[in-house]
Amino acid sequence: MEGWDPSTKSTLTQIPLLSVKAGPRDGGSWTQRLKEEYKALIAYTSMNKSKDNDWFRISAANPEGTRWTGKCWYVHNLLKYEFDLQFDIPVTYPATAPELELPQLDGKTQKMYRGGKICLTVHFKPLWAKNCPRFGIAHALCLGLAPWMAAEIPILVDSGMIKHKDDAATSNESS
Repeated sequence: MEGWDPSTKSTLTQIPLLSVKAGPRDGGSWTQRLKEEYKALIAYTSMNKSKDNDWFRISAANPEGTRWTGKCWYVHNLLKYEFDLQFDIPVTYPATAPELELPQLDGKTQKMYRGGKICLTVHFKPLWAKNCPRFGIAHALCLGLAPWMAAEIPILVDSGMIKHKDDAATSNESS
C-alpha cells in the first residue's frame, strides 16, 4: 500500500482480506469463499454508512452467487446520479477480476467496453493480480468502480452525455 493516499489506505485496511482461493466451479470451497465475500461486503458497506458515504447496494442475483446486481450512485454538483450495476463472477475467479457493468452508460465514454463494462485494465487488473486471492468483490468496488465513477461521471455530466433524472423529466414535460 505504499504510495497510496491516506484515505484509500484507511478504507482498504477496513475491508477484510479473503483467504479462500476458490471459484464457482470449486463446490464447497466456493461456498466458503462466498461467506468471506459477504463478510467483506458487509464490512465495507457498514464503514461507508458510518461515514455517511454509502454509494452502492448489491446482492447475489442467483443462489450460486455467480451473478450480482444492484445500484450505484454518484453525487455531482449536489445531484445524485444513479445507475444499474451488474456483473458475473468469472469461472477463473479469483484469478480474474469481475467485469463491472453499468449498462445505462454503454457507449457514452471511451473508458468502457461493449455492454457497459467499465475499463479497469490499466490500473486495476495488475493490482488485482498482485493481490489474488486476497481481494474480492468489495475490493473491486472500492478500488475499481469508485475511482472510475469519480473520474468519469463528472465529465459525462458536464459534457451533457448524462442528465439528472429531474432534468430529463423537465425536458420531457416541456416537449
